[in-house]
Amino acid sequence: MTWHGEELDIDAYLTRLGHTGETKPNLDTLRALHRAHVAAIPFENLEMMLGRPVPLDLAALQDKMVRRRRGGYCYEQNLLFAAALERVGFDVTGLGARVRAGASATRAVTHMLLKVEADGEAWHCDVGFGGDGLLEPFPLRAGAEERQGEWRFQLHAEEGGVLVLRTWRPEGWFDLYAYTLEPRLFVDYAVMNHYTSTHPMSSFIRRPVLQRAAPDARRRLVGDQFAVTRADGTVTERTVSVSELPDVLVREFGIELDSADIAGLIAMHYAGA
Repeated sequence: MTWHGEELDIDAYLTRLGHTGETKPNLDTLRALHRAHVAAIPFENLEMMLGRPVPLDLAALQDKMVRRRRGGYCYEQNLLFAAALERVGFDVTGLGARVRAGASATRAVTHMLLKVEADGEAWHCDVGFGGDGLLEPFPLRAGAEERQGEWRFQLHAEEGGVLVLRTWRPEGWFDLYAYTLEPRLFVDYAVMNHYTSTHPMSSFIRRPVLQRAAPDARRRLVGDQFAVTRADGTVTERTVSVSELPDVLVREFGIELDSADIAGLIAMHYAGA
């Protein structure tokens, strides 16, 4: 199996998600698992902020995100999701994307997403993009557009077989990332992960980033700035003090660090914040 689904403790994973419905390889199951994963497992880069490596083997992913109920970033989240989908019986292909998100220059391919076959169609799945990400599978079809919760998404086609996932903002369509249908393997993600988690130019090693997508709001903590964005474009933002950081992690993102990790995180990134 490509994604080592046979090694996954599927019952523990489904319990983590709070999923109690059927697990058949059909679109209803795919939608339910995608929604539940996004709701249960937040985007976060705290291992990097604590000076630790980011292992991608399935045992480590299960230990972190299922047993210890932590979050992860794109490779961690989508590799775990791919293993779960494979275990259920879906045909899953890994893809790679160039994040745009307001960038003025072309970025490297550093984001992981999935193509999943269900009910005779291909679906764009991504549980690891963070606050702006999809809540549910999206039709992998140029020109597709749909609403998920309060958010609108579109898959725009460009030259050369490039597809661009967009989200609607009050000022118009906003490009999230661009990708092609070239299949990517685990070894590709291992290289991407090494760059993203260690390279001095990577934005993910500079400051803590936590995000959570929900049908009605997008929550982010970047450094000490916590923001809640709504579909009408309104943003509520405030500074998080060091003393309230542990509570914000639990309340807004469902992440409970032990006292040693909290102390280490504050010492490295929040002292004097």
